[in-house]
Amino acid sequence: MTLPTTDQQTELEAAAFRRLVSHLRNRADVQNIDLMNLAGFCRNCLSNWYLDAAKDKGLDLTKDESREIVYGMPYDEWKAVHQREASSDQQQAFEKNRPKE
Repeated sequence: MTLPTTDQQTELEAAAFRRLVSHLRNRADVQNIDLMNLAGFCRNCLSNWYLDAAKDKGLDLTKDESREIVYGMPYDEWKAVHQREASSDQQQAFEKNRPKE
């Protein structure tokens, strides 16, 4: 087995990130709370990680801009079009499984 070089690894990680973002954009039916309850992260987490990486590189990116990169549209627009009210079961599961930061 040949391991990728550092540059290749970065390229592969970037490709995987782009594919994940594309997949999440195409699956707007999957609610963030369900992602949080099942996987422990959601689109907002991903956009926050992106923002953290940008800031680590000295880039002047805002939270709204990082969310638009992940959502493919302004966050408020995405919420208005795709977000549904969380059920009490979803909310209870979130409180139980909420990441402790």
